[in-house]
Amino acid sequence: MHNAEPAVRASVLAKRIKIGEIHVPISSSGCVAAGKAENVLFSPAAASCGKSVQLLTTTFDSFGLAEPILRAVHELGYREPTPIQAQAIPVVLQGRDVMGAAQTGTGKTAGFALPILQRLMRHANSSASPARHPVRALILAPTRELADQIFVNVRDYARHSGLRPAVVYGGVDIKPQIAALRQGAEILIATPGRLLDHVGQRTVSLAQTELLVLDEADRMLDMGFMPDIQRIINLLPAKRQNLMFSATFSNEIRKLAESFLNDPVSIEVARRNATAENVEQTVYRVADSDSKRAAVAKLIRDREIGQVIVFTNTKIGAGRLARQLERDGLNASAIHGDKSQQERLATLEAFKSGAVSVLVATDVAARGLDIAELPAVINYDLPYSPEDYVHRIGRTGRAGASGLALSLMTQGNDERLLGEIEKLIKRKLTPEPLDVGPLVRERPVRGERAERGGRARNGSGGRDDERRDVSRSNGSSRDAAAGGAPMRPRRAREAAADLRRPVLRDDPLFHQPYVPAEPAPASERRSAADSPAAGSAPAGGEPARTAAGRRARKQPLPALLGGIRKH
Repeated sequence: MHNAEPAVRASVLAKRIKIGEIHVPISSSGCVAAGKAENVLFSPAAASCGKSVQLLTTTFDSFGLAEPILRAVHELGYREPTPIQAQAIPVVLQGRDVMGAAQTGTGKTAGFALPILQRLMRHANSSASPARHPVRALILAPTRELADQIFVNVRDYARHSGLRPAVVYGGVDIKPQIAALRQGAEILIATPGRLLDHVGQRTVSLAQTELLVLDEADRMLDMGFMPDIQRIINLLPAKRQNLMFSATFSNEIRKLAESFLNDPVSIEVARRNATAENVEQTVYRVADSDSKRAAVAKLIRDREIGQVIVFTNTKIGAGRLARQLERDGLNASAIHGDKSQQERLATLEAFKSGAVSVLVATDVAARGLDIAELPAVINYDLPYSPEDYVHRIGRTGRAGASGLALSLMTQGNDERLLGEIEKLIKRKLTPEPLDVGPLVRERPVRGERAERGGRARNGSGGRDDERRDVSRSNGSSRDAAAGGAPMRPRRAREAAADLRRPVLRDDPLFHQPYVPAEPAPASERRSAADSPAAGSAPAGGEPARTAAGRRARKQPLPALLGGIRKH
């Protein structure tokens, strides 16, 4: 076996990792170095420690994976590993802790899922007893969509292995998840909050967990999951293997890694926070925010984009834009955090199948979604966090395919956001002017309601629009009759209310003080009691009717209410 020829000084190298018959040099700082071994070429690439490795001629067969795993890989059509897979799989197989960073769409999931399956093959069995299938590997993801996608991938990789995967996340009924956990699962994919719910209900035990994976760790930090993650880590055995994978690694994430990773190997296949070179990035400057919708429709039609994800910063903005694009003749649908999990999954399936061509989404869809051969993404709003820009445009140009990333901006705050993006990706993005022509201001459609808050489908308040329409029509007719200038909206609304208000006539009865009725004389009461013809009733019946009462009965009801006046 030939010795490796590292591209760095020999004094830096402290240990080697064996990959079958290939020895990969590892520096004392825990970085994969560049070089050549056993006639297998390694090309240097920038990394946090300055050195990294990219296997150019290796295959999945060279990793020493078990036959059931290799069979599943071949059935899925995998031929050659991506750079992150080529570097991460052998390191994970050796039991080392890993910090893996790669551009979105380069196959990080297989980079940790395949070696995890290989390490757990010794526990594979066909027993029906749940006790024979405890949780051995825990994979944490920040969003429901990413957790479900990881589960689908792991299930496909493990189809012939005898290992059972399961997934738990919030937003859906917990009972089916409890039933699945009671059947047993060696690999559990979960979001932090729902996992703690199961721990609290004692439907899952993490006492035998051997591997922990944090996927999209920077997103978890942004979403405030760190306290939950720390609670979960405290429930795990102290002796375990830890992996962190993400498209970006900020300084905060590196500090987090130092708190629970043990002598990790840092693997990066490209410069930190870099975007894919095969994605064309263009920024367009439009006149104002009202021009953005027309700009989206124009870009989709002019560039003949068959399928696209359009990103917005707000949930209300996503729903509003989707409805406006539908009115423009585009088949659009929205996905955001206010939709139920079933609605979100149904929308994603419709988009993947081609039933929906324009998916308007918030950043909830920016992480981990794998849409095969997605040609383009559009940033309707520039993201507040520059790291989200990397993840957004990572939805296109996946697995080496070419992609298109278009962004819209206006004067003001967007210039600052663009500057932060350029600083992060270390690339200049020069805005190009985009003329969308004269805008057609659509009148709000009365009666339409949005998905939340009773808003109209154009995004503004439905009741407010209705009141504006009524006051506008009533006010204009009244002004026309008076021959005067148009009334102001507020005064027009007050005038419309006056027309609808019923007219109350003055009734003197309501202005008189209350006067109690005088009791009848004693002689009249005695005669009424003695005479049965006077209308007396037996004991317990109605009281005797006096002559005054008979006279009152003969008067019509309006007279009793003071409605009849004597002239």
